[in-house]
Amino acid sequence: MATSYPVDAPSRLQPGMVATDRPVIRHIGLSDLLDALRLGWEDFKAVPSHAIVLCVIYPVLGIVLARMVLGYSVLPMLFPIAAGFALIGPFAALGLYELSYRRELGMEASAWHALSVMRSPSFGSMLGLGALLLVIFFVWVATAHAIYVSTFGNAPASAVPDFVTRVLTTSEGWRLIVVGCGVGFLFAAVALCISIVSFPLMLHQHADMTDAMWTSMRVVAKNPIAAAEWGLIVAVLLVLGTIPFFLGLTIVMPLLGHATWHLYRKAIETPLTSPSHEIPPVEREKRYAADFPSVLFPPYGRKQQFFDSSD
Repeated sequence: MATSYPVDAPSRLQPGMVATDRPVIRHIGLSDLLDALRLGWEDFKAVPSHAIVLCVIYPVLGIVLARMVLGYSVLPMLFPIAAGFALIGPFAALGLYELSYRRELGMEASAWHALSVMRSPSFGSMLGLGALLLVIFFVWVATAHAIYVSTFGNAPASAVPDFVTRVLTTSEGWRLIVVGCGVGFLFAAVALCISIVSFPLMLHQHADMTDAMWTSMRVVAKNPIAAAEWGLIVAVLLVLGTIPFFLGLTIVMPLLGHATWHLYRKAIETPLTSPSHEIPPVEREKRYAADFPSVLFPPYGRKQQFFDSSD
C-alpha cells in the first residue's frame, strides 16, 4: 500500500500531540534535491489519478488568468504567467503534501484524505500565506506588463511569428528579456525564501504563518546553493509544464508538490508524527445482555452501576 521511506528520528507522538521544539535545519545538497524528486515521482505513480484530479484546476486557472490579464492579447504575458506559477505553486499543492505525508506514515492515501488538510489546525495560516503569494503573483504580472508596455508600447503583437521576431531580433526585445528576467528573479527569490518549506511545516508541525516563513528563510540562509538549485529546477519544470497550453502542469505540478514534502523532510529535522487532524475512532461503552432492559433507561442504568460498585 505504501512505500517505505528512510525517516530520521522515527519516534511518533500520539495523534493530537505536536512537537514544540524549534526545528533543526539540516545541510542539504543537489543529491538531496534529486532524491526528493525521485520520491515525489514515486508518490505520483502511487496515486496518479488522485493527483491529477486535485491539480486539473491548476492549468485551467492558468488559462483563465492568461485571458484576464490582457484579454485576447495574452501572448506577451504567457511567459510571465508561466514563470509566475512558481510563486503560487506551493499553496496549490496543499493536498499533495497531505498525500505524501500519509504515504510516508504507511497510511492509506486517497483523494478524500487530501481534502482533510482543510481540517488542519493551521489551515488558516496556510490560507494567509497563500493569499500573500497570490498578491505577489499579481504584482509580478502587473510589473511584467508594465515592462513590456514601456518597451514596445500598447500595440499588441499581431501573431506569434511577429512577437518572436520582435523579441529575439531587436535591441528592445533583448532589453525586455534582460530586465524582465532580472525583475522576475527578485520576485521568485522572495517567494522561495518565504515558502520553500512553509506549507509542509504548517501541515506537519502546525506552525503559524510567521514561524513558517521564518523557518523557510532559515533553510534558505543555511542552504543558499541548494535553494537556488531548487528554484531553478522548479522554474524549468514549470515552464516545460506549460507545453502545450499548460496541460503539462497536470504532471509537473503533482511531481513538484510531492517532492516539496520530501524536501521539507530532508531540510528540517523533526519527528514524523501522526496527523493531528485525523479523527480518532470513538470507543463505545461495552454493554452486556444481563443489563437489559435497564440499559434502555440511562439514569437507572447509572444508578444500578453505583449500587453494584458500592457493594
